[in-house]
Amino acid sequence: MYVNARAILERQSESGIEVLVQVRDKPNQPQTLEFPGGRIEEFESIIDALYREVLEETGLKINVIKGDINQQLYSNSGISIEGLTPFFVYQTVKGPVDSIGFIFRCEVEEGETTINEESFGHQWMNLKDLEELFQNTPHVFDFLTQGLLSYYLDWVKVNLK
Repeated sequence: MYVNARAILERQSESGIEVLVQVRDKPNQPQTLEFPGGRIEEFESIIDALYREVLEETGLKINVIKGDINQQLYSNSGISIEGLTPFFVYQTVKGPVDSIGFIFRCEVEEGETTINEESFGHQWMNLKDLEELFQNTPHVFDFLTQGLLSYYLDWVKVNLK
């Protein structure tokens, strides 16, 4: 089972809110669009994994996690537990991989994205274009991003008018 931390990177532009999508390039898998993020390492905090994965995959540093994540850390007798409230949590119940993930809405510092061995083609898309692409060609997104986009785009209509 995979446990992931992913980010919906948002920024305000003249055309409204834009989000960053990237092309995922993994061996023996089709190239698809996705949001940055990846596997949480053993005993790594969810938030630390989020910051690390976004930096590794985009070259950008998160400066704000949006919303009240209610982060609490508990430590006692050699254990530490992180509790928090992400924007969205998912678990695949059928599909190519068994995974659980934590999704956060974030802002990043201004800067240029960088290419790495697993992702490239970073592009900021306004919400209208993103929704149109998702509605007309959902298969261009990886299966996790399809589920997340379904939730996120509905949430945006209610909460970011």
